[in-house]
Amino acid sequence: MTEPEPNRLSADLVVNQQGRVTIPAQIRREAGIEAGTPLVVYVEDGRVVLETRERLAQRIRREIADSWTGEGSVVDELIADRRAEAAREDRS
Repeated sequence: MTEPEPNRLSADLVVNQQGRVTIPAQIRREAGIEAGTPLVVYVEDGRVVLETRERLAQRIRREIADSWTGEGSVVDELIADRRAEAAREDRS
């Protein structure tokens, strides 16, 4: 198991028989997660990641802004990426 980065809050969790985990209160507070907060869950590089929708949207906006060079169309680039992905899937 990979050790957490220094000064990063972490906890060991166990999946119960129903496939559920309990996120400790200190972790929820640090992440800004309250009862009823909608979360997005996905697997990235073999890690299970939970994010609030708000933070996910902020991160995506930041990544797009950081990668945009000011040239061309972001929409055209996205369409080209999706078409290339679809073509790869069709070949599979």
